[in-house]
Amino acid sequence: MSVQKIRQGDTVYVMSGNDKGKTGEVAVVYPEKNRAIVKGVAMTTRHQRPTAKNREGGILVREGTISLSNLLLVCKECDKPTRVGFEILPSGEKFRKCKQCGAKVIEA
Repeated sequence: MSVQKIRQGDTVYVMSGNDKGKTGEVAVVYPEKNRAIVKGVAMTTRHQRPTAKNREGGILVREGTISLSNLLLVCKECDKPTRVGFEILPSGEKFRKCKQCGAKVIEA
């Protein structure tokens, strides 16, 4: 399994697809499928039939999944979409690093 560079709670930029240029927060990551759900991005409609639990049917609009390859992490320091690298300090601490400005993004 590969190392995950995008995690839950990160702010990401969408590089391609219908929602190209949008940013949002990652709600859920599915590493085995290489996909993520981003709040406000890749909205899908679902026609829901009335059931005992949901008495009102209708059309539900919710976020769909998007491929991790179409997402770039937004650096908190330079506020730009960037690729992410990893760095290990001599103390053994590992963290994600912004490739644009070199800032420490978050603990790994």
